[in-house]
Amino acid sequence: MMDIKKVSLKTNHIKALKNFYSTVLGMKVIKEDEKNLQLAVGSSLLEFSSTNVKGNPYYHFAFNIPSNKFNEAKSWVESRVQLNTEDGEDEVDFSDLPAHSLYFYDPAGNIVEFIARHSISKDSDDPFSSQSLLKISEISVTVQDAQSAGEKLSRIGILERDQEPIDGSALNFMGRREDGNSLLLIEPGRRWIFSDKQAEVYPLEILLDTGDRIIVNDQHELVVNS
Repeated sequence: MMDIKKVSLKTNHIKALKNFYSTVLGMKVIKEDEKNLQLAVGSSLLEFSSTNVKGNPYYHFAFNIPSNKFNEAKSWVESRVQLNTEDGEDEVDFSDLPAHSLYFYDPAGNIVEFIARHSISKDSDDPFSSQSLLKISEISVTVQDAQSAGEKLSRIGILERDQEPIDGSALNFMGRREDGNSLLLIEPGRRWIFSDKQAEVYPLEILLDTGDRIIVNDQHELVVNS
């Protein structure tokens, strides 16, 4: 099983992100200073750093929510931020998972997804709030060579979720379907759904519950530290 414990991302908008996540969405701040922000997302941590930032980084990531709370979560988000749309729709039904998702931007242009995985996530009887977020379940990993990166991930047991070969022109979901976690392995240029943004390579670091660290460095290389 792969579980994402911490995701560390780069940003030029640290103050705006703090206000957005802590005030607008009401998420708990774990640590903060002028250049760093760390937030609790259920059992995982989301960290932003404004140290040595090149360009204007943005990423796509998803938070799992209770399986029975999608409609309530959608109303909660809509009261705080504008939802992104695709072909006139502001939600998507992934019948193959099965799951429902919604998307919105944060002030740095990150594409944030709330996803209710109906066969995996537990139900909840509590009113929906930021405390209902279960964990970070997806994070974009954009690299120049998806096949090479996929080979490195396979060495620590992270494979394409349906055992398909890695496709440089496609979005590759790395991780077991039944775990409800995925590293979204992708090459630059493919548009993220429910956005006007294309995948671009930016540095990041992912800490897994196994202790493995997956890094996209400043040279745009994927490195796995076990």
